[in-house]
Amino acid sequence: MSVSDTTTSGSAIRGLTPTPTTNGPTTMRAIQFTRYGQPTVLETVELPRPEAGPGEALVRVAGTTFNPVDATLRAGFLAEVFPVDLPHVPGIDVSGTVIAVGEGVSLDLVGRDVVAFLPMTRPGASAEYAIVPAELIAAAPQSIPLADAAALASSGLTAWQAVVEHADVRAGQRVLVNGAGGGVGGIAVQLAAAAGATVIATASARSRDAVAARGAAQVIDYTATPVVDAVSEPVDVVVNLVRTSPEETATLVSLVKPGGVFVSTTTPGVAPAGTDVRAVSLFVRSDAAQLARLVQLVDSGDLRVDVSARYPLEELASVHRLGEAGELRGKVVLTPSRDSDGDRERNGDGGDPR
Repeated sequence: MSVSDTTTSGSAIRGLTPTPTTNGPTTMRAIQFTRYGQPTVLETVELPRPEAGPGEALVRVAGTTFNPVDATLRAGFLAEVFPVDLPHVPGIDVSGTVIAVGEGVSLDLVGRDVVAFLPMTRPGASAEYAIVPAELIAAAPQSIPLADAAALASSGLTAWQAVVEHADVRAGQRVLVNGAGGGVGGIAVQLAAAAGATVIATASARSRDAVAARGAAQVIDYTATPVVDAVSEPVDVVVNLVRTSPEETATLVSLVKPGGVFVSTTTPGVAPAGTDVRAVSLFVRSDAAQLARLVQLVDSGDLRVDVSARYPLEELASVHRLGEAGELRGKVVLTPSRDSDGDRERNGDGGDPR
């Protein structure tokens, strides 16, 4: 698999006169926290609507998501690594419609439906409007609801960078995805299977059917069987999406055959000396070209976005509580509602990668 040249950002959207951002409402509803702490620090507030600066677009938000890292940031556990200015509006995934652009961004972007993975330290998309660096924007998929497109951004990029960029999964290989029940895991399984690999996945019983439907040849219920006991022979690639102890991580690395790759988004792996195993610690980055390729796969029917639950944005604190309790599966989408009594649509229970 390779990244195509299709993008919606970069030189294609630069160089024209900016549009004014004074039309429309001057304020917006948003969720923010003014201090680190429990989900109760998340509060609904009225804020001035932001304006697009140079190289930026103002997006009317259709959807954002809950990611485990959102809870970690809110709790302050990553304050030294990803320092944010308080008060902070969370939400690293965004889908919506561009309503204005700043200097250096093409007017052609205005009116387009877009998707992006936002910088973790900047104001996020848990609001009616969000500022998005234009270079991070890709056109949103046309085949799924615009709000659901937010579920593709960070999860899709993490899976792509793990499976395609770092592991370079190919036909005939055996790939273990540890934590396949979450948003990243479901896409990683699909990408590896589409490359022609035999995919072994770990998931809880509640996620088993969904993971199998995404292309896993074997689904291991990690609550019933140790992974090392269920994997009968070495694998070419391990993609680890679950927080594991050093001992558990070493066990996963031991499953990789010589010349193989261990990619982890959580606990770093250490390749034993002389084994020719490559260990990669993945810190996902925003990449508009890769995101555009993922969008193409969605619209061609070759990639499915698993949205397990949808909530009004005002229920973000409740979603954080559910996520921290391990009660979410797949990807959860939150949508700004025009009234605070917006109905909640639920398909399942969505977040925990297992």
